[in-house]
Amino acid sequence: MNLHAFSRSWTHLVIVGFAAFSAGCNSSTYKVKVDAITKPVSKSEAQSYKLKSKNPALGDENLRYKEAADFVKTALSGKGMYEAASEDKADMIVEFDYGMEAPRTKMEKVSVPVYAQVGGGVRYDTVPVTDAKGNTTFRTVAVYEAPRNELVGYDNAPRQVTIYEKYLRITARENKAASEGRPPAELWSIQASAEDESKDLRKYLPIMASATIDYIGQDSSNQKVVKVRDNGPGVEFVRKGVSDSAPVSNQPQSATPKI
Repeated sequence: MNLHAFSRSWTHLVIVGFAAFSAGCNSSTYKVKVDAITKPVSKSEAQSYKLKSKNPALGDENLRYKEAADFVKTALSGKGMYEAASEDKADMIVEFDYGMEAPRTKMEKVSVPVYAQVGGGVRYDTVPVTDAKGNTTFRTVAVYEAPRNELVGYDNAPRQVTIYEKYLRITARENKAASEGRPPAELWSIQASAEDESKDLRKYLPIMASATIDYIGQDSSNQKVVKVRDNGPGVEFVRKGVSDSAPVSNQPQSATPKI
């Protein structure tokens, strides 16, 4: 490789590296609450499923539903589960629901800068004055200085904010007909939710779906708070879809240095 080619290659590597660094720096981290429950009956090796909407208002032809369904399918594939060719061949029925709770308001404290005027006033300077004959004398004159604003600290101020809770719920049950009036046994269920000032449910669906991967079919014992980067491996895995993705755990995100 000649010097010019090496220089071009090195420049390209620097640009790519800087772009990757910038992408990491521009990422946002979200806190997702995850609550998972598994039942004793779920000790079976149920792996195939048929996906259905738990909300009758969400039709199968709804574009948002299709997008959300793809996210859920990809999250399930991260646990080795796959969609059966038909309902009668599925080990379990997986139902999911998503949406946004009614907004609520709360007071929070925010840090606000405190400025103060410093300096300014009148000072007196002695200045030379030359007359028409070239004689120089000195005169005292008043000079006005405008005050300037300087940051002197920070203070906590109350602020009313509107919070929107986004949620994704997934439930699996046995693929059996009701017996003696009893519905099929529930195998496991999981709920992910995120709350902040954003009303962008579509943005949060892959974020919440990625947070469920490590807890699908598990018992979380209590509510967990999972930190998810919007460009982290778990979210990218979910966004790619089942056909383009390989199973990945969301867990490494917590061990990855955040830029």
